[in-house]
Amino acid sequence: MAPVYVAARLSLSVLFVFILLLSCVTQEIGSLLVYDRQSLLNLRSSGQNTAPFSNGGQNSWCLLLSHIPTCLCRAVMLPPRRRRRGRRSGRLVKLKIFLAHHPTTVKGIQRLFHGVFVHRRFLDPVDSCLIPVVCQDDAPLRDPCPPRLNVRRANLRNLRPLCRTPCAAGAYTSSPAPVRIGLVNARSLVNKSFILNESFISWKLDFMCVTETWLNTGESSTLSELLPAGCSYFNTPRTSGRGGGTAVVFKKDFKCKQCVLQPSFSSFELTCFEVNRSNSVLFAVIYRPPKYNKNFINDFSEFLAGIMPNYDHVLIVGDFNIHVCCPDKPLVKEFLSLIDSFNLVQSVPGPTHEHRHTLDLVLSHSLPVSNVEVTDTAFSDHMAVLFDAVFSRTTVQTSAPVRRCRIINPSTAVQFSTAFNQLSIPADRTPLDTEILSSWFQYSCLTILDSVAPVKTRKPKAKTDPWFNDATRAVRRECRRAERRWKRDKLQVSLQILKDCWRLYQDTVKEAKRKYFSKIISSNSHNPRVLFKSIDSVLNAPQSGCLEASHKLSNDFMCFFIEKVATTRALISSPESDPSVLIPCSAVFNQFEPVSLSYLEDVVGHLRPSGSPNDPVPPQFFKEIFPSIGQAVLTVINSSLISGVVPANFKHAVVQPLLKKPALDHTVLANYRPISKLSFMSKILEKIVHCQLMDFLNENGILEVFQSGFKNFHSTESALLKVFNDILLTCDSGNHVVLVLPDLTAAFDTVDHNILLSRLHHLAGIRGTALKWFRSYLCDRTFSVNFLGYESSSATFQSGVPQGSILGPLLFSLYLQPLGTILRRHGISFHCYADDCQIYLPLKQKDAFSIKPLLACLEDIKSWMSLNFLRCNSSKTEVILFGPSGPCEPSAIDLGPLAEYFKSVVTNLGFKMDSDFKLNSQIRATVKSSFYHLRRLAKIRPILSRPHLETVIHAFISCRLDYCNALYCGVSIFSLVCSWSRILLHDF
Repeated sequence: MAPVYVAARLSLSVLFVFILLLSCVTQEIGSLLVYDRQSLLNLRSSGQNTAPFSNGGQNSWCLLLSHIPTCLCRAVMLPPRRRRRGRRSGRLVKLKIFLAHHPTTVKGIQRLFHGVFVHRRFLDPVDSCLIPVVCQDDAPLRDPCPPRLNVRRANLRNLRPLCRTPCAAGAYTSSPAPVRIGLVNARSLVNKSFILNESFISWKLDFMCVTETWLNTGESSTLSELLPAGCSYFNTPRTSGRGGGTAVVFKKDFKCKQCVLQPSFSSFELTCFEVNRSNSVLFAVIYRPPKYNKNFINDFSEFLAGIMPNYDHVLIVGDFNIHVCCPDKPLVKEFLSLIDSFNLVQSVPGPTHEHRHTLDLVLSHSLPVSNVEVTDTAFSDHMAVLFDAVFSRTTVQTSAPVRRCRIINPSTAVQFSTAFNQLSIPADRTPLDTEILSSWFQYSCLTILDSVAPVKTRKPKAKTDPWFNDATRAVRRECRRAERRWKRDKLQVSLQILKDCWRLYQDTVKEAKRKYFSKIISSNSHNPRVLFKSIDSVLNAPQSGCLEASHKLSNDFMCFFIEKVATTRALISSPESDPSVLIPCSAVFNQFEPVSLSYLEDVVGHLRPSGSPNDPVPPQFFKEIFPSIGQAVLTVINSSLISGVVPANFKHAVVQPLLKKPALDHTVLANYRPISKLSFMSKILEKIVHCQLMDFLNENGILEVFQSGFKNFHSTESALLKVFNDILLTCDSGNHVVLVLPDLTAAFDTVDHNILLSRLHHLAGIRGTALKWFRSYLCDRTFSVNFLGYESSSATFQSGVPQGSILGPLLFSLYLQPLGTILRRHGISFHCYADDCQIYLPLKQKDAFSIKPLLACLEDIKSWMSLNFLRCNSSKTEVILFGPSGPCEPSAIDLGPLAEYFKSVVTNLGFKMDSDFKLNSQIRATVKSSFYHLRRLAKIRPILSRPHLETVIHAFISCRLDYCNALYCGVSIFSLVCSWSRILLHDF
């Protein structure tokens, strides 16, 4: 028994020692700290500023622990877990099996060695955990996080955040992102527009330089198909002959300005532009025709000599048609020597033509070029050259960074109406509470609309063309698949398949575009506005050069518009006397009549849904919910009519600058026209006032008889017909006629409010509450400029009638009322259309053809205009002389000071009048304009069916032929037939 007993005691001791060693190995060591990089840097910087202290005979540095994070990572002394494969009889495996099959024994040992024995899962390695370290504060120490036990997932509680030290300003400077540029020889853009559009997107380009565009001057419909969303272009077509041409497509984020270099060069074609304003980079796209030209080296040398001294960074790309891969040729030697003398670096490494010659080049100076890639294309005999260029870029923000919008769906109107019907309209108040009623209505609408359709912020996204659909995308995928196959096997059959796929893609997109516009034209055949906008988007590609949007630019526009009016008024000199004679009106208009709900609903239904961006309710949505808000709107409108008070929010206009002509310089503020937008509620109120006022004026015959502007049953044609008929009758009687067409500068903007109120009081008979309403309407009007999503601060109108309003033209006509009395007093005939005046006087032989009455009348008109803050623009004033026997020269009649304004052909309300009454100038201008539009419409003929093409032709051309057709009465039929038959019989 003794040996057995001793053996049993020995095995028990061995087991105890083994378990004790195992527990010690698997326990964590609490004194080992692991510091991250920032903590070590903090310790180093802290230790350098402290004095050493003694620590067991050794000098140590006192650590400043203020910058050390509270929790640091502590490593666990566990071996890395490795998955063992092979034998299954290892001792650890047997121990795991033993512990698993003897749970009672394990529990007994755990009770015996409490705090020493560990779970069997500790036999596997565990991840490190975060523990607190000793720091300067009194924060309590935390125990280490327990290791995961039998859980096969991440324990996120073990993660502890580390404080990050912000990088100091200027600690490092990030290099600008490279700009991706592509060079493509298109060999006609007409049948590759959509292919290049897709290539621009798939290659992730910022600039695409295109040579051999084969476009004509003014042909931009193809470019509109080429441009991806958010891009613009520069185009330089060949001036004469076919072929050639260069173009550049670029993202609008870049500040690009096209340069016109002088002199022009005959040996190569050039598109040149600058990128960035400060530290600008000059880009040049060159196409040299393959035919040898001995002047090329001299021209190119002159070109480089002109640009290299002025720019630090230059990039020249293009198809030079010079075999730089064959340096032994004479032209190549001279060319390479030339670019070397100007320190230009050629970066294209290999052939770019199917005949294995390097013709397309990338020349740079002080501009890093990298990642040059010459890739095959299936649409040209040239390869595409793709590369990166690094330069500091200044981006242009052409719109607000975010836009605010509401998502209005069919259920929104129901929800809004339900919520608004629960409100109670304020009880009947005194007339002085119109402002309160308007504010209550605006606040209620905004509150409800914010709850049912809250304002959401959206980042502007590049919109894809609406005609792209599943069919076009499927064909595009097939093109990409064929391209990958060809690049993989390089077989001729694969190349042919790729060409067929790209041709199919071009045709498929064109067909989808045709169907899209056919649908628009068929549904809007009687809506010229939509037709013009749709066709213009096809024919005209967006131009570059848009100003950078900002609040500062909007404020600059506001200051410019204010200064323009102030400068015009300051140039007007005050005369000594008033030549006009005021005839007081005997009729009186004291009060506007309140309207009924049915009348108000009819007015709202006939108004065009256009308003201000600051409207509390969008105009179209306003019409939808009118049955629920109609009574509240009626209360506000009638309160204004009765009290004679116009609410302040009705008198604020949002002005949006619009470029007068596409070809004008975008950077010149004077080239923009202010477009004023008023709230929809103010237009409802103005329409009601306009109707009641017009009824009073027409009933009492107060309006000027010879004023055709903005009158029912009056037009420019009726005004011209009256003047033309009077001139013909006078000439038929054997007398001469002199016609003066003065031009007024900013006439609507310089109207004086006090003078206008005096006109309304004395000439129109408006008094009492009605006059009070007009005084409230004109005074304290404000406006702000909204340009590309950025709105300026508000400013006050000091003068002028509100443009874009319904009452503006009528008020201006009443403002010009005394002008008729002056002309009648001098016996001068006249006719007006808004601010366009036609003044004419018969010159009789018995009076020796004297124009003294006319000169005296013009002097009085000039004095009266100065008194009324109106200024005549002498540079645009025109004078023409008509005679009984055909064309008249100014020498036939003594015109005196009017001789300097004499012209043989004048433009009157858009109609050209000549002194011989043959109207040849007008016929030629009409034919020229019609053929211009015919040529443009021919470009989109493939995307329109025959009936749709006829609709567009009538909208664009027939209206021009029909304008003022009554004036052609008596004109030679031969002239009309010969000129217009070419248009009417033109075969598409």
